[in-house]
Amino acid sequence: MSGRTRLALCAYAATMMAAGALLPLVETSAWVLQAAFLLALQTGVGALARRMRTARVLTVALQVLGTLLALTVVFAREHAWFGVLPGPQAGRYLAELLTTGADDVGRYAIPAPTTEGIRLMLIGGVLLIGLAVDALAVTFRAAAPAGLPLLALYSVAAGLSDGGAGWLWFLLAACGYLVLLLAEGRDRLSRWGRVFGGVSRTSGGLAAGLEGSGRASASVRTGRRIGAVVLGISLAVPAALPALDGGLLGGTGGGSGKGSGGGTISAVNPLVSLQNNLNQPENREVMTYRTDSGNPQDFYLRILALDQFDGSEWRPSTRRLQDVPSRLPQPAGLGADVSVTEIRTNISASRSYQQTYLPLPYPASEVDIQGRWRYEPEGRTLVGDDGQTTRGARYEVSSLSVEPTAEQLAGARAPRSDLAREYTRVPRSLPDVVGRTARQVTEGASDDYERAVKLQDWFASEGGFRYDTTVTSGTGTAAIERFLKDKEGFCVHFSFTMAAMARTLGIPARVAVGFTPGTVQADGSVSVGLRDAHAWPELYFEGVGWTRFEPTPSRGSTPAYTLPDAPSQDPSDPALPTDGASAAPTAAPSATESCPAQMRRQGECGASAAPGAVGSSGPGNPAGRIALWALGSLLVVVLPLLPLLWRSRVRARRLGSSGGRIPADAAARVMAGWREITDTAWDHGIPPDESQTPRKAAARVVRLGGLQGTAAAAIHRVAGAVERVLYAPEPGPASAAAEDVHAVRAGLRASAGRWGRLRATLAPRSSVRVIWALSERRAELGRRWSARVGRERWAARLRRPSRQQG
Repeated sequence: MSGRTRLALCAYAATMMAAGALLPLVETSAWVLQAAFLLALQTGVGALARRMRTARVLTVALQVLGTLLALTVVFAREHAWFGVLPGPQAGRYLAELLTTGADDVGRYAIPAPTTEGIRLMLIGGVLLIGLAVDALAVTFRAAAPAGLPLLALYSVAAGLSDGGAGWLWFLLAACGYLVLLLAEGRDRLSRWGRVFGGVSRTSGGLAAGLEGSGRASASVRTGRRIGAVVLGISLAVPAALPALDGGLLGGTGGGSGKGSGGGTISAVNPLVSLQNNLNQPENREVMTYRTDSGNPQDFYLRILALDQFDGSEWRPSTRRLQDVPSRLPQPAGLGADVSVTEIRTNISASRSYQQTYLPLPYPASEVDIQGRWRYEPEGRTLVGDDGQTTRGARYEVSSLSVEPTAEQLAGARAPRSDLAREYTRVPRSLPDVVGRTARQVTEGASDDYERAVKLQDWFASEGGFRYDTTVTSGTGTAAIERFLKDKEGFCVHFSFTMAAMARTLGIPARVAVGFTPGTVQADGSVSVGLRDAHAWPELYFEGVGWTRFEPTPSRGSTPAYTLPDAPSQDPSDPALPTDGASAAPTAAPSATESCPAQMRRQGECGASAAPGAVGSSGPGNPAGRIALWALGSLLVVVLPLLPLLWRSRVRARRLGSSGGRIPADAAARVMAGWREITDTAWDHGIPPDESQTPRKAAARVVRLGGLQGTAAAAIHRVAGAVERVLYAPEPGPASAAAEDVHAVRAGLRASAGRWGRLRATLAPRSSVRVIWALSERRAELGRRWSARVGRERWAARLRRPSRQQG
């Protein structure tokens, strides 16, 4: 293994060791495998570029290009040209994802959820640090400054984590840097020959001093000194950083810290664990309440509203908080002619439920609660301040039960221009299929209310969608497009897609997150469990305000004002149809909740399952895309085998020729056999040395390759034949050259380990000769082109007409 290759591997290992310090910052660690794979690709591009002896700046540029292509494939494949090349749309998507990640960093508590934005920041950060380390330590041969990016990576992680296992990551990062320093020092000294460390005090004298020193070498001593300084700085910098809480970077959004374990919604954005809660084997209780509501099936407990859609996710806007007023202001857009009933509710939160936002019925008018709470007027939510959470909270709420009629919603005036502008905004990355489908579904509707009802009914019953909590979650444009194609998902997919489609129709929309009404207990209280977590769209109608819709089949209840020809004032009417799993909280779990996920996917959960076959409604993959995928798969399989195939072909060509009896043919066979022995030794880790004679080169291969017996005698015979070809006036017979080459190859394989044999077969080092040959051919073509252009210029000068007249 060459010095640069060894140094590149050490740089890779040092970067991954330092990246381990980021693991405690997020909930899952799967991202580190992706980072390791992409960093290996980046390191491989650098190694290949250095083998081609390109300029240093060009080597770094090629690594940057390879890194950009890899990030595009992993994070923005749907927006890239041919799924690989980063175009303008992929660039905008990655920029939006980075912005989202930066917002998430300031919003979530440690350990934060691994959202797409945070995952891009983690992997991209590791690749950026890895590029800096590789460029400094390997490309520019300066390993000591490479400790600075490693120090930055560890220091940021150590300053943000709570120090639970910081010493372990500290030791790993330090060891990685010291190994990098030692490898760089060894590589530098190896260029001067074997390291001499002085005469050994043990037996062996001077000869022993050539192999190992009794004292530490200069590189070791320098590495120790630099390592001690860097380790001291690494300890001092995290200690000087302030303790950060409330968010990954101390954001005001806060969080509840680590929470109390799995199964609770402890992140600021409840969507992070909503799917996990829906799939809990036990519907653990998070709160209980008692209410005097006359419409218990509509008693949703709302946590917060997500009103910003940037293409990668829905999230709440950042707004100013204020003190909680004694009575909350009138809801925005609610007119005096709409029927309103005030109800009172007493709520008790479990001690296992830690959430920064307070669950409230919407719209709340008064909240009586102890603790440090703040009020956000636009979303009408209460937010915990200075670490305040819902854990064990007991509070009383007065709220309004708004009961509009279908006529009032249909006759709603146009909303205010500022409100419409904010809540109908959609990202440029939103696929055209979303708006096109929305217009198709609502064709023939005369007003926004009819359009909203058509969208709700299409998702809930008419569109062939199926409720399934095992589908991969996601809230961005790609997830919406996939949901419209596959037609299966859970409340997140239904609510976000309907809200996005409503916005394309000019209807102000947002997404609310919270809980469905829950289950009535024997003592009259209502229990709300983890599997009651839910998301639903809210659409704005002037004169009524923000209005709930229910597009998710088998979840919650369909609002009475969206049902055809049904009175909105009498929800107890037995003739009232409903699409929900239950019209009111029940003492027993619904068929859908008790039905296993596999049966739900097969449509065997009874009447609550959505009807219709499931499958893509769009056309199949075009032939071009199938051919492209087939070609890509073929390349993935064939490319790693190209060195093996090339090496086998060259060996067969060198040893397969037996024709020709003249001396020139015999000499050619001898030289081909010698080249094959040289390359075979190179494949097994013995690089060629062109400065030595054939006899000395053979002795070197015997010594380094551990050849004995038949193999050693064979290589000496071939070396003797080569010397006769090169120096003797009449070369002797060389009929046994091919057999000798095979004997030498067998000896090298026998002395190599399993990994050495595998490496020599699948990734032979001598295959770099292909790159050298291409480089020489390119240079030769360049010389020929230059010579041709020069001749044409001279010819043009000779043919130039005279300027004399007449």
